[in-house]
Formats: sequence, structure tokens, C-alpha cells
Amino acid sequence: MRYSSQANPVESSKPAEGLLSVTSLNRMARSLLEAHFPSVVVEGEISNLARPASGHWYLTLKDKSSQIRCAMFVNRNRSVRFQPQNGNQIIVRGRLSIYEGRGDYQLIVDSMEEAGDGALQRAFEELKLRLQGEGLFDTARKQDVPSQCDHIGVITSPTGAAIQDIISVFRRRFPATALTVFPVAVQGQDAPAEIVRAIELANQHRVKLRLQALIVGRGGGSLEDLQAFNEERVARAIAASQLPVTSAVGHEIDFTIADFVADLRAPTPSAAAELMSPDQQDYAQMFSSYQAQFGGAIRQLLGQARQQMEWLARRLIHPSRQLQEQSQNLDRLEVRLCRAVDSRIATQSNQLVLLHKDLLANSPGQRLIQSQLKLGNELRRLKQALQTVISNRRANLAELSRSLNAVSPLSTLARGYSITYDESAKVVCNSDDVKPGARIISRLSNGSIASIVESISDNKLSDSKSSANN
Repeated sequence: MRYSSQANPVESSKPAEGLLSVTSLNRMARSLLEAHFPSVVVEGEISNLARPASGHWYLTLKDKSSQIRCAMFVNRNRSVRFQPQNGNQIIVRGRLSIYEGRGDYQLIVDSMEEAGDGALQRAFEELKLRLQGEGLFDTARKQDVPSQCDHIGVITSPTGAAIQDIISVFRRRFPATALTVFPVAVQGQDAPAEIVRAIELANQHRVKLRLQALIVGRGGGSLEDLQAFNEERVARAIAASQLPVTSAVGHEIDFTIADFVADLRAPTPSAAAELMSPDQQDYAQMFSSYQAQFGGAIRQLLGQARQQMEWLARRLIHPSRQLQEQSQNLDRLEVRLCRAVDSRIATQSNQLVLLHKDLLANSPGQRLIQSQLKLGNELRRLKQALQTVISNRRANLAELSRSLNAVSPLSTLARGYSITYDESAKVVCNSDDVKPGARIISRLSNGSIASIVESISDNKLSDSKSSANN
């Protein structure tokens, strides 16, 4: 088959389907990586570390067979707690991405820490924060550790230097303290379980063994060597212990989780023994002081007793002299008694006389006489009052009689007037009250006159007639 030489340019001028630019391809690849690997943790060795003026870090992270480019920007690398160098073994956390400008596959680092001890330190800090948040480090929940114990349990390696230091200190300071060693491994995979078991065993038999406290510790070492005392189960076993626990792990600069949870933290095993044992020299000095105080107190008591005995001896009197003094006292008391009796009798006699007088003054006969006198006086006063009242009443009556006589009809009759009554004894006031032929009675000043009415005249008519006549 033959092909035309002019057909190819025409076909090549058409854009192929799905054609991507380099930038688009890199952008798509970047999106895929960032979407599927948003957070990864990678361990490796630093190489080709660069710190340009911008403050960003660029490095290559590699292992035995592979490598990857890494970038850590300045806002992230400020929080790194160490100075990374080429050859350092590190652990980084970040996200996968592509630098579009060169199409380089790279890891954008968000955090960086040293591998090995760095990982252990990170686990240490995380556990510390978590247990602190639960309140296992609070002072309020911690027990008091006695400074003197009769019996102490020591949880440590039986062949290590720590137990020898503890025994040496107790032997020097207070040999009377009994020590019971609970042998455990202090490093390695089995160490945490053995330590936990020893703490539980000591608490289980604390009454039987009469244990009063525990020392949990070991000598110094690296962070990895001390890792058994940074385990969570060991920390919780110490916190749950009914016996007070002193943590004595490592050297003074070493701190473990056990130190924070324990009731008391000692910088070293020897220091733990120092803190939990009194110094026998102090006891010797204290006993010497007590001896001196006791001797002084005894001497003072004996001196006081001697002085008291001498004073009592001086006060001691012969029995015959005591009898004479008692006889004189008896005579003196007899005289006082007689005087007191006489005085009492005289007082009672005076009181009796006064009571007799009061009795006579208040006797019924005397009171009757007084009542009679009072009654006579009241009767006289009553008679006088009655006479006065009667006289006043008589005067009033006479005055009223004079007034009555002045307006009495009888007085009017005495002046020549009369009162006329009809047959029914009704006063005749009008000429209309009687009729001719009626019987009337006229009462005079002295006596009365009975009359028969012959005629009746009207006063008004007679008055008018007399006026006409005039």
C-alpha cells in the first residue's frame, strides 16, 4: 500500500486526544500523591543537607537501597529540637508531593526527630503528658514516705551496684533497718513485667513481712537502658501500690516516668537510702542529750526532795508540844462556841419578842376593836352626810312648794275665781261644752257649788252688745 507524502502533514496538524502539557501532568501527579499520601512517617539517614538563606532545609533521606528528596520549610524547621547533620538517622513526618518546576518527586517534612533515643524521648514525653493529665503526678494522691522504717522492700537487680550502694548506706547509717530484696531485671524486654510483678508481690505480702515502704531503682545508663522505668504498666503499678514507693533510678540528671509517679523521687539509689534511714550518729547524739537531760532532771528532783525533807524536819514538833497546842486550840474554840451560842440565843430572844409584839398587834381582838372604831367613825360620817342631804332636800322642797303654789290653780281660786266641771268631772272651758239643763259643779277656794244651766250666752256676742251700748 502506498501512502501520499502530502497526507501526513495534514494528519499531524490535528491535536491528539488526551494530550497533556508537562505542567498539567506534574500538577495531576502532585494532586494524586497529596490525596493518597497526606501523612507519612519515614525513617532514614540525612545526606545532601542544604540550608539556603531563605531558612528552608533541603535534604535527601536515604536507606541502604533507596532515597527521596525532602524539603522542610522555615515555619516548620523552627520547632526542631536538634541540629540535623549529614549522617544523622532521623524520623520525619510529612506528605508526598511533586515539585512542578522540575517534576521532582519529594517529601514535604512537617516534623523531624532523631531516631533511636529520639523516638524513645518522644514516647516518654507523650506518656508523661497523658499520665499527668490523668492526675498520676498530683501531689495530693501521693503517700508520705517515712524517714525511718523497720523493714523496707528493695526492687532492683540483685547483682547490680544499686543494691550494694543501698545496703552500704543502711549499714553505715542505721543497721537496724531490715531490707528484703525483690530481684528483678532492670533492663530488657522482661524487665517491665518483672518490676510490676515484684511491686504487686510486695503489696500482697506487706502485712506478713511487715513492710513499710518500697525502693524501686537501678544505677545509671542511657535512655534505652532506663526504658523499663518509662513503661506505662510500671508507672500504673507504682501508682496503685499501697506501700509508699521511692523511685531511685539512674543518676541525678536522669528522670523517668517512675520518678514522677512515685511518692518520693531520689536522685540515686544511695540518696534513697539516705532519705529513708536516720543517721545512727544523730541517734547517739540524741541519746547523749537525753542522758544529760535525764541526769540533770534526777539531780534536780533529788535536790528538791532533800530541801523538802529538811524543811519538814524543821517543822517536826514533839507530840507533847502538839498536845499542848491542841489543848489551847480546844479551849479557844470552846470559848468561841459559847460566845456564838449566847449570841445566837440573844438574837433569837429579840426576834421572839418582836414576833410577840407583832402577834399582839395583829391579834383578832385588837383588829376587831380597830374595826369597831373605824365603823363608828364611818357611821358618824354617814349620819352627818344624811343630815346634810336631808336639809338640802328640805330646802329644795320648800323652794319647789313656793314655786308650785305660785302657779297653783288653788291660789287662783283664793283670789275669787272658780273652776267649773260637768257631770263627768270634765273641766268646762267653752260654753259649747254644756247645754241648758245640764248639771254643773263650780269649785271655789273653799267648797263647791252645784248648779243647773238655764241659758248659755256667747262671750263674743255679749262683748259686741256692750260695745254697741257704749
